[in-house]
Amino acid sequence: MNDQLRITLGSPLTLLNAFRFPLQSRASRHDLLIGGLVLFIPFVGWILNMGHRIVVTHKMLHADDNPWPAWGNLLDLLKHGLITFAGMVLYHIPAALTAVLAQQLNSVMLYILAAILWVLGTCVVPGYMTAYCVSYDPREVFNITRSIKRVLNARSTYWKAWLITICAMLTSFAGLLGLGLLFFWTSVWFWQAAAFCFANTMTRTSIDLPSTQ
Repeated sequence: MNDQLRITLGSPLTLLNAFRFPLQSRASRHDLLIGGLVLFIPFVGWILNMGHRIVVTHKMLHADDNPWPAWGNLLDLLKHGLITFAGMVLYHIPAALTAVLAQQLNSVMLYILAAILWVLGTCVVPGYMTAYCVSYDPREVFNITRSIKRVLNARSTYWKAWLITICAMLTSFAGLLGLGLLFFWTSVWFWQAAAFCFANTMTRTSIDLPSTQ
């Protein structure tokens, strides 16, 4: 592939680069095709796709500018996916517990608080994703304080990444047209574009990422 067209973590964080990232080569498109097919396996397919994104990002962090194909050892992909998913669950526990309490007490204010906590938990998740991708160290996933610091340190660049990610998410809903089956692939495309956005941001702004050496 032409070096001028290759999109890496060193490429500018733009809408066009994020949208093109999962489609930039025959190998990346092949991996996306596999990812959509894997999603037909309930839950496990989603976890495997998560692991795939972790491996792709890991390769790019270690100077592999052509990280595809990445559908290799399925057990490894499953492990990485489960570890990062466990982090998501952890970061959203306060929101879930508050929602349960809100239901028990029929409290509108607690429902609002639960929604706020859910948004905050979601915002912090990218703070550990890239760090875990560096060395596959689970301790990075469960260090909430460090994740929050990374997000705060990223400042405006982080919110730019979120803006592009939201645009990709909205675009992915086009896959629901017709019979809706295309959404399996547009959702995989969206998550890969999001992975590019946040890995790009964190590698530029985080001062405490593990060494890639």
